[in-house]
Amino acid sequence: MAVKKIGTQTVKFNSPPVIIGTSTTVGPKEGEGPLSEYFDIILKDDLYGEKSWELAESKMLRETVKAAVKASGKKMSDMEYMFSGDLLNQSMSASFAARDLELPFFGLYGACSTMTESLSLGSMIIDGGYADNIIAVTSSHFSSAERQFRFPLEHGNQRKLTAQWTVTGSGAAVLSSFGNGPEIRYVTTGKVVDLGIKDANNMGAAMAPSAADTIVKHFEDTGLPTDYYDLIVTGDLAQIGKEIAEEMVLDKGYNILKNYNDCGLLIFDNLAQDTHAGGSGCGCSASVFCGYIYKEMMKKNINKVLLISTGALLSVTSTQQGQSIPGIAHAVSIVNKGS
Repeated sequence: MAVKKIGTQTVKFNSPPVIIGTSTTVGPKEGEGPLSEYFDIILKDDLYGEKSWELAESKMLRETVKAAVKASGKKMSDMEYMFSGDLLNQSMSASFAARDLELPFFGLYGACSTMTESLSLGSMIIDGGYADNIIAVTSSHFSSAERQFRFPLEHGNQRKLTAQWTVTGSGAAVLSSFGNGPEIRYVTTGKVVDLGIKDANNMGAAMAPSAADTIVKHFEDTGLPTDYYDLIVTGDLAQIGKEIAEEMVLDKGYNILKNYNDCGLLIFDNLAQDTHAGGSGCGCSASVFCGYIYKEMMKKNINKVLLISTGALLSVTSTQQGQSIPGIAHAVSIVNKGS
């Protein structure tokens, strides 16, 4: 009997996992943005000393894992599972990093929703009694993503104003069955939602319906009021998707306008940095959460957060075949103890 299931899509943990340490690595552009003081490592060169952007991304993920484990006060040998993924074919960044780290590995693909997917599954493993310490981590890289999904950078293609800038970044969080740090109280697993958007240069619009669906379902399942959270934050909708999500959630009777923001808007200054609609990528919500949000929670400036990472489930093949872009979003409720 699913005694921890509430509503139709949400799990409430009996023994909430604790986030005992995080770390972030970001690229030079991200390091020039509004959240620069919250990132642990800011690269001076987005090749990170490697021969390709793909290898640089994998190194970024690997080194972020090492730093997060150190920050948690644990050892790598204490990590029982690694939950990770990225945007590249066959999750190359995560797989190569897992090879080097020699950790038991669950490779995930939720596109830009992968951070909350990894936090969700890791939390279930811990609350279920299958492990005491896991690491949830993901990454993205502007140059590797552009090469795979759009055009070679050498082409110098003009980007549409609806386009988002894939974050070069990685965020890792260590979850434990006990310790000091914010707890993961609820997980709301999203459904794939597709309203027929086909423009790969407007992924905010493609992902917004899934974000709205998951946010509404979270509040329906838990019965919590929208003002329960200090911050409701989506992963990668940026300006256009955020506005659509706000309207869709409001249409369902939930007003989140006062406490809602998006990681793709927080990480860049869109006008000054010419990122058009804002940021996206697996590393967007990962680096914003593991950097800015987690550190503000540890300072008690923010106590209750609903993090909804959002993913566009397109591929090169589906785009070339003229298919629409399905979206997915998973929500994780993160609350400071005693709040």
